[in-house]
Amino acid sequence: MKKLSSVQLKQQALVFDVANTIEAQGREELQGMVQCWFDVKYHQFPGSLLLRFQFENEHALAAAEPELNKWQRRLSAALLKKGVVLKDMRRHLVFTLQGPEA
Repeated sequence: MKKLSSVQLKQQALVFDVANTIEAQGREELQGMVQCWFDVKYHQFPGSLLLRFQFENEHALAAAEPELNKWQRRLSAALLKKGVVLKDMRRHLVFTLQGPEA
């Protein structure tokens, strides 16, 4: 694995900070949320960022689905506070049943 540059390390710290914050909020507000995990290619950041909220079952996922747009806006706002602009916020956060190991 290639070492990250200093800029990419800053991006990584920013993503971890935002992901941890939004995960804590999600666990409080969304019934059945298990965890938040993400994929990112730092050389294509922020366009490649994809956060996933993992839910424990289909029922919890279906119940949370109407809230998806609100959470996408929250992610966009949290990143904007850190100076990162997402062109299309809908592409960067999804709700899923799959875990990071899948």
